[in-house]
Amino acid sequence: MDLLRELVNLARLSACGGNWQPLKYILSCDPQKNAAIFQHLSWASHYKDWQGPDEGERPSAHMIILGDTEIRQKFLCDHGIAAQSILLGATEKGLGGCIHISVHREGLRKSLEISPRYEILFVLSLGKPKEKVVIEAVGDDGDIKYWRDSEMVHHLPKRSLEEIILE
Repeated sequence: MDLLRELVNLARLSACGGNWQPLKYILSCDPQKNAAIFQHLSWASHYKDWQGPDEGERPSAHMIILGDTEIRQKFLCDHGIAAQSILLGATEKGLGGCIHISVHREGLRKSLEISPRYEILFVLSLGKPKEKVVIEAVGDDGDIKYWRDSEMVHHLPKRSLEEIILE
């Protein structure tokens, strides 16, 4: 829990629109609470037959990023900045992470009794990575779908720097 709090502190100190600071966090490193959160997450949309990590390989922690609607009604990109700050900090600590935008929000709200005051924005899953991830160039066909090889190495195509910087 101390590490999760340290990571949230990185987000707390990050930029946010108008300095409104409307984000709140629910932290979990408890196995039962993690299981309650896990059942409401979608995983890796390009892996059509994969429902997420198996028991024993699942994340050891989750963070639910919420927007406090009593502070702001719109959260702009604040939660994206916060999530990236948290994930960069987690990587520095040797952890892997995943941002879940595809979340069964109402089920999660009911499971954890989250007040309607808070908009569920994302869930971050954190843990020791099992997979090796290899960044590679997008091929000539433009296919950006990630994939796993027979050794369970996760290949992640990224567009080249020359392609994304416009002159």
